[in-house]
Amino acid sequence: MSMKTCLLTGAGRRESIGRAIARDLAADGWDLALATWDPYDDSMSWGARPGDLSELVAEIEGLGRRARVYQADLSDAATPARLVAEVRADLGPVTGLVLSHSQSVDSSILDTSVEAFDRHFAVNTRAAWLSIKAVAEQLPPLDELPDGARVVALTSDHTVHNLPYGASKGALDRIVVAAARELAHLGVSSNAVNPGPVDTGWMDDETRRTLTAMQPTGRLGTPEDVARTVRFLMSAEGRWVTGQLITTDGGFSV
Repeated sequence: MSMKTCLLTGAGRRESIGRAIARDLAADGWDLALATWDPYDDSMSWGARPGDLSELVAEIEGLGRRARVYQADLSDAATPARLVAEVRADLGPVTGLVLSHSQSVDSSILDTSVEAFDRHFAVNTRAAWLSIKAVAEQLPPLDELPDGARVVALTSDHTVHNLPYGASKGALDRIVVAAARELAHLGVSSNAVNPGPVDTGWMDDETRRTLTAMQPTGRLGTPEDVARTVRFLMSAEGRWVTGQLITTDGGFSV
């Protein structure tokens, strides 16, 4: 039975950070459970294209690892526990969790609706808590986990004129930090990664020019830049790093 099975959310699109993470983790010997939600991607102007997920599965299998795709509506509170149970039945115990999904629809303090606020918190915050909980509840005994277990969540500090997204990500940070302490006895290392602005298809030309000009490196971050940090945190070498909010943005926030 594999002890390197990772549940990775938000890997549906070819340009996504999740896709780059999936490739790196497969190269490091992880089997991948890929959770996505087509209705959300389809509602976005940068939505997934037919074949994106099947291509990713083929890449993972080409690296000698197993891959399964799951449609998961994370706005439903019952989904995380059901999803983890399905992955465990298909691939074995889930010992890695990478939360790369998000609900992100811009709005500000004066025009955010209660419905939008609640949906962002349901997907970005509540689903994260319930996913971490479900993974922790099915972990094998610590003596069967030589490298422990991992939780990594992608976060953001983009809050101005993006209130429900930014606020829900701020709450996510606190959950991930709490998990580092509360789940340490289970062998869990838990961290949040803030990648700064990465063009995964959502930027228009003006946004791209403006943000590039703010980067001391002279370029925007790429999904591969973020994936390298996640890959380290998920590795045996990264086990001692836990309870951290790691900014990996090429100096954008300095």
